[in-house]
Amino acid sequence: MDTVVAAGGGKIRGFVTGDGLAEFRGIPFARASRFAPPEPVEPWTGVRDATRHGPVSPQPPVRPDGVMGVPRDVPGQDEDCLNLTVLTPAADDRRRPVLVWLHGGAYVTGANSFGFYGGHRLVTEGDVVFVAPNYRLGALGYLRLPGVAPGNLGLLDQLAALRWVRDNAAAFGGDPDDVTVVGQSAGAHSIACLMALPEARGLFHRAVLQSAPLGLKLAGARAAARTARLFTAALGRDPRTAPVEEILRAQEETIVKAAGPGGLYSVPPFSPAADAAPLPGVTQWLSQRARFAPEVDVLIGTTAAEMNSFLTGKPGIVQLERFPGTAHAVAAVKAGITRWMFGGPSRAFADQLAARGGRVYSYVFDWGAPDSPYGAGHCVDLPFLLGDEVSWRDAPMLAGAEWASLTELGRELRSAWLSFARTGAPSPGWPRHAPKRAPHHLP
Repeated sequence: MDTVVAAGGGKIRGFVTGDGLAEFRGIPFARASRFAPPEPVEPWTGVRDATRHGPVSPQPPVRPDGVMGVPRDVPGQDEDCLNLTVLTPAADDRRRPVLVWLHGGAYVTGANSFGFYGGHRLVTEGDVVFVAPNYRLGALGYLRLPGVAPGNLGLLDQLAALRWVRDNAAAFGGDPDDVTVVGQSAGAHSIACLMALPEARGLFHRAVLQSAPLGLKLAGARAAARTARLFTAALGRDPRTAPVEEILRAQEETIVKAAGPGGLYSVPPFSPAADAAPLPGVTQWLSQRARFAPEVDVLIGTTAAEMNSFLTGKPGIVQLERFPGTAHAVAAVKAGITRWMFGGPSRAFADQLAARGGRVYSYVFDWGAPDSPYGAGHCVDLPFLLGDEVSWRDAPMLAGAEWASLTELGRELRSAWLSFARTGAPSPGWPRHAPKRAPHHLP
């Protein structure tokens, strides 16, 4: 059954799902030329079809051997990718909490249409509105090359999506004054960037940061320039006019070279850059990201063994593990990098927010599947919140786990996230974050 609402630039037609939710796909929230900031969408006449996913940002294929497996629902790619999906119990005059999902993917992959990221369980169980935007990725979203690409365009896309939510949430039964932005990995890192910006003030009222690689900080001038040199050398022509296929090829070559021998240096070369609009310098960002702490409740945490998902099975690590007696040392290295890139910086950010008067909750997620070599690695928390059994059926990180065994914990985790979105507190027994207090452990 179809359902029609007026939002954005005109009327749009969505559909009612099998579980009775109203879903609208491929809604344009902005438009942008290559290496240009997003601009408002031109209004349209008639009723625009919103029953199919919109195009996603150009990106390399998802690796079939990745920890999450291969996603379902992968539409075509196009630079005209600034669209979003809205999932709601009903497009009525209710004022429900709104959850805006910013996907991860190291700033080079990901899409709102991936089956991994479906918000159906959250919407059904929590009576909330779920919004998932696409934003520009890789070189098209984060290349900083003076005179060509300003950098941080993907971040500007996210701001444009949040403004769209503010202006249109009510048409979908949502409350624009009760918006929680939820991000994982690069999406969580994006939220930490947005929290420093005056332009983002009032666009969201709560924030969930899952596995934010805050040790990454922002790309400084030297790092951004090195990435630009590697990219332009690989491309060999003007990025403004190069076919998108060549952009992706040069992007992949840049990522491989930046990762170094064995691919062990996994810091994304295409990522938010300091001193490029709208972001300040690194030092200013580190202080200003807590500037609005009293106005934004925060839930922040990591998995217990984040780096397992990046380093387990890597050629360099496999070679090390072949030597007798090295397993313990390798495990210690993984744990140390997890603390350096994820755990330590996340707790420091939580401390900073709490010191500025913010209401903050922190956690560590330490569940691992029985037959998975990744344990409580990066992304292992996602199946408990998003997607469904079909989406996660072939995920290597869930090896040996029965979906039924995930159901109870998943319900508890979704209940905590939904409670946080409604009240600013995840559950009655979850203590507020305080310096030197251990994060709440899940499960």
